[in-house]
Amino acid sequence: MVFAGTIVTYGRGKAAVTSTGMNTEFGRIAEEVAAAETKKTPLEKRTQEIGRWLGILSLAICLGVAGLSILREALVGQVTMKFLVSTAMFAIALAVAAVPEALAAIVTGALAIGMHQMAKRNALVRKMPAVETLGCATVICSDKTGTLTKGEMTVRRIFGAGKWIEVSGVGYEPRGEFLGISKGIDGEGPLGRLLKGALLCNDSSLEQVEGKWQVKGDPTEGALVVTAAKAGIHVTDTRLEYPRIEEIPFSSERKRMTTLHDEPDGRRVAYMKGAPEEVINRCDRQLTETGIVPFSFKDKEDALEANREMADSALRVLGVAMKPISQDVTCCREEDEREMVFLGLMGMMDPPRAEAIEAVKTCHRIKIKTVMITGDHEITARAVAKEIGIYKEGDIVLNGEKLAAMSEEELGKIVERVTVYARVSPIDKLKIVKAWQSRGEVVAMTGDGVNDAPALKQADIGVAMGITGTDVTKDASDLVLSDDNFATILKAIERGRWIYDNIKKYLTYLLRCNITEVVVIGGIVLIKGPDHLPLLAAAILYINLATDGLPALALGISPPDPDIMDRPPRNPRESVFTSEVKAFILLALLIEIPFFFLLFFHDFDHIDRARTEIFFLFIIVELVIAMNFRSLRFSVFKVPPHRWLILAILSQVVLIAGLIQIPAIRRSFGVLRPDLSMIGIILGFSLFVFLAMEIVKAAMRKKLARADR
Repeated sequence: MVFAGTIVTYGRGKAAVTSTGMNTEFGRIAEEVAAAETKKTPLEKRTQEIGRWLGILSLAICLGVAGLSILREALVGQVTMKFLVSTAMFAIALAVAAVPEALAAIVTGALAIGMHQMAKRNALVRKMPAVETLGCATVICSDKTGTLTKGEMTVRRIFGAGKWIEVSGVGYEPRGEFLGISKGIDGEGPLGRLLKGALLCNDSSLEQVEGKWQVKGDPTEGALVVTAAKAGIHVTDTRLEYPRIEEIPFSSERKRMTTLHDEPDGRRVAYMKGAPEEVINRCDRQLTETGIVPFSFKDKEDALEANREMADSALRVLGVAMKPISQDVTCCREEDEREMVFLGLMGMMDPPRAEAIEAVKTCHRIKIKTVMITGDHEITARAVAKEIGIYKEGDIVLNGEKLAAMSEEELGKIVERVTVYARVSPIDKLKIVKAWQSRGEVVAMTGDGVNDAPALKQADIGVAMGITGTDVTKDASDLVLSDDNFATILKAIERGRWIYDNIKKYLTYLLRCNITEVVVIGGIVLIKGPDHLPLLAAAILYINLATDGLPALALGISPPDPDIMDRPPRNPRESVFTSEVKAFILLALLIEIPFFFLLFFHDFDHIDRARTEIFFLFIIVELVIAMNFRSLRFSVFKVPPHRWLILAILSQVVLIAGLIQIPAIRRSFGVLRPDLSMIGIILGFSLFVFLAMEIVKAAMRKKLARADR
C-alpha cells in the first residue's frame, strides 16, 4: 500500500488509486489534527482576566472622579466649560495611571527573550505563548528511543538453536566478538543465517563519514547491520548477491517486516523480522546445527523465556525467521508469513541518556509526572523505565492491546497510575493526552512521525523531534527539540517558569504602585474637590512614565529565583492575584496610603509644597520598592537587584534631578524644587517601606516553609 504524501526516491511502478483527498490515511490524520481543540494558554487566560479588571477599574475611576466632581460643582456653583475640560483631563490622567501601559510590551518582550534563550538551549519555540505554558506543565509523555535513550542501538545477546551468544563492541563501529561459539561462523549455519536474514530484511545502511561510523535509517535496524558486519558479512556485497524481490514493510499494527530474496543458488527465500511473539507464533520449524527440525512447544517456550530474560535486562528483542518460497511467487502475501523457520532472537540495548535520568529525578522532585511511551515489549519497557527512574513498584504498564480496548473514561480512571505504555501505536497517544487533560493536567507530548501529529496538536505543549521528526509533526507542534533530548524539555520548562515569574513581578509591582497612586490622588479629589488637585495631569503622567518605564521593563528581564526548579507546577487555573500579590497590595493600603494623606494634608495650606512632597514621594518610593520586587519570595540581600534594574533606577533619579532644575518643567508639574527637609522625609519613609516589604516577604517564606512540611 502506498500512502498519500509518500516520497518516491527512485524507480518506476504502477499503482491503483483506492482513495483520494480526505479519504486517504494522510487525509484522516489531517482531519484529526484539524479536529483537535486549540485551547487558550494559561497566560492568555490570565492576561484576559487582568485586562478585564483593569478596564473596569479605569472606567470606574474616570467616571467616578469626573461625575462626583461635576456633581459637587453643580451643587455649589456654576459648571463652566473650562471646569469640564480640566476635570476630564484629570480623570483621564488618573485612569491612565491605573493602567500598566507597558503590559503588552513586557509580556511580548519576556516571551521573545525566552524564545531566544530556549533556541540557544536546543528548544525551538514555534508558538510564542507556549513559552509560558511550559512553566505550568504537570505531565510529560515522552517517546523512549532517541529521546530518553541515546538512539544508538547495540546488539548484546543472541539466542538461537537453543544457545546463548554474547556480542561485544560499542556503538556503530563494526568491531566486536561473538562469545559462546566454539568455531567460526558458518554462512549457512544457524548464526550465519540469522545474521544474514537480519541484514537482508532491513532498510538501514552503515557508512563511514570522516572516520566516524554512522547508520542511515532506523537505529534498531542499524544495530542488526552492524552485528552482521562484526561477523565479517559485507553489507553491500551481500545485498547485491541476495537481491530483494518484494517486501511487506513493517508497521506498528503488524509488528513485523517480511522481504523476498533470490539467492545465488537460484532458490527464493522470505525473511521475516519483528516482535518476538509475532515471529515465534508464525514458526513451526527451526534451524539448528543439524539442519531444519520441528519447532516443538518446548522449543517455543524456551524461546519465549529467552525473550523475557533479555527484556528483563532492558534489552529490546527482535525475532528473525526464514522460509523457502517457490520461484513462482513474485510478491509477498500474508500466507507466506506462516509456517516459517525460526532462526533466533537478537537482544539490543539503547543506553539511557545520563542527562535524561537526572532530568527525570528533577521532574519527580518538583512533582511533574513522567510517562514513557514505546513500541517495545512490556517487560523491556518496564526494565528501561525502571532504569531511567520513570517506573516505580506499584505503577501500571499498559500495552497497546489493552489500551485500545479501553474507553477514554476507563483510561481516565487509571491514567495517573500508568507510567509506561508498551507496544502502542502513535494514534493511541491521542487517547493518552485526552485522558490526562480530563483530569485537569497540563500535558506535554513528544512525537516524530506523521501519525503523532493529532496527539501533538491536542496536547497543551506538542513537542516535535528536530532530527527524526517529520515536517507534519513539526507543523503541529509548539516546540521543536533540535537535539531530540528529553533533558531539553526540562530546560524549556525552567525558562517558562522564569518568564511567568518575571511577568508576575512586573504586574505586582505596577498594580501596587498604580493602586496607591489612584487611591491617594482620587481620594484627595473626592475629599477636597477638584479645586484642590493633589497633582496636575502632567505630573501624574510623568510618575506613571517613570515607574511603568525602564524599572518595570528591567523587572521583566530579571534572572530566575534560586528555587525556580524546586517548586511544584503552579495550578494553570491560578489567578495572577495570588496571596503574595494581595499581601503586597494590602501593605500599600495599610502603610503607604495613610502616610501620603498625612503628608499632603499636613502642608495643605501650602498647596505647592504639598504637591512637591507627594510627587517626589511617589517617584522615590516606587523606585526603591522596585528593588524589593526583584524577587517576590527572597530577600533583596539574598537576591540583589541585577545590573539593568540598578541602571534603570539610577537613570530615573538622574533624569528627575535634572528636569526639576528647569522652571518650565516645575510649572507644568505644579511643584517646587525640594529642600533638604523634604528629601529627608522622602528618603526616611522610602527606607521604612523598603524594610516593611522585606518583613512581609520573610513572613511569606515562613508560611511556605510550614506548608511544605
